[in-house]
Amino acid sequence: MSSFTEEQEALVVKSWNSMKKDAGEWGLKFFLKIFEIAPSAKKLFSFLKDSDVPLDQNPKLKIHAKSVLVMTCEAAVQLRKAGKVVVRDSTLKKLGATHLKYGVVDEHFEVTKYALCETIKEATPEIWSVDMKNAWGEAFDQLVSAIKTEMK
Repeated sequence: MSSFTEEQEALVVKSWNSMKKDAGEWGLKFFLKIFEIAPSAKKLFSFLKDSDVPLDQNPKLKIHAKSVLVMTCEAAVQLRKAGKVVVRDSTLKKLGATHLKYGVVDEHFEVTKYALCETIKEATPEIWSVDMKNAWGEAFDQLVSAIKTEMK
């Protein structure tokens, strides 16, 4: 596992702490960004398939978006201490199986990484920096690597 430094950990913790009280709002913005960049990604979510509810008002999307953002950020925050990716309320095996079942591919992870960084940048403009972007990128890459291992 590539090194996730103490400095990177501090940046991730600082930004997550400043946005987690509004995790629901930021989670939804995160997913709306994903769908803005890759509208076809909506097809990966069974609960969006037959829904006429606008995305930003879809209760199932709101719940899913918040849980994904919280899980991603909490996994990032404890990455260095644990020395590996640990996810709450789920197992990596389950995440791998789900992502495989719905046909998630590398491009989807790339879009998600970009959307995550853009969302955090929007949530924390006063502390955002290139170093913070790189810290989140590293944490996200390690999470994705752990999920992909379980997708094989």
